[in-house]
Amino acid sequence: MVIIPAIDIIDGKCVRLTQGDYTHVKRYDAYPLDLALRYQDAGLKHLHVVDLDGAKAGRIVNYKVLEELCTRTTLHIDFGGGLQSDHDLHIAFECGAQQITGGSIAVKNRELFLSWLHQFGGERIILGADARNEKIAISGWQETTELSITDFIADYVQAGIQYCICTDIAKDGMMQGASHDLYIRIMERVPTLRLIASGGVSTMNDLEQCASNNLYGAIIGKALYEGAITLDDLRSFP
Repeated sequence: MVIIPAIDIIDGKCVRLTQGDYTHVKRYDAYPLDLALRYQDAGLKHLHVVDLDGAKAGRIVNYKVLEELCTRTTLHIDFGGGLQSDHDLHIAFECGAQQITGGSIAVKNRELFLSWLHQFGGERIILGADARNEKIAISGWQETTELSITDFIADYVQAGIQYCICTDIAKDGMMQGASHDLYIRIMERVPTLRLIASGGVSTMNDLEQCASNNLYGAIIGKALYEGAITLDDLRSFP
């Protein structure tokens, strides 16, 4: 299973939100590049970067940070947050992102998102499926729809999606464990999907459980910032 540390960005700095609430922002001293280089030095290969300013604004904002991360590390970077147009997409790829994650756009403009999928393929376009009470949430988690998360994911798998990052907003930043039951149900529905767990991964046991449920990957955010999971722990993870 792929271990994917997360860097969330506001004003060019590393932050963490609690349950997606922009009024509960915890800012960290580490700069994104410094943190990314630490992850690289520890042997990690992937990085999940979220432009929280962009998610709120509906357009890419922190592209210069993305470019720095892509040009000064060897990490495989997927990027999301505010990608709402072809222009945003091309900026992300030109900055060096290997993959992009589309969440709100997949709900608000299905035709455009499918055009990205057909143009760049399932290897480069990740579906972002963020949910509150198993209903899809969009616009930086500020709006909850009536779309069932399992139906939403299954529909896009039929359309050609190979990768999906699934975040249970209720778990995000809470350090109370991941939504393993939800991930099991998703995998039962679409067993070919490369599903990436996000939100609440806070112990090595969480990672082991994600791996045993045949998930493709797991994103770790606050647990790394707070030391609940250490880079030494990850070095010994199979």
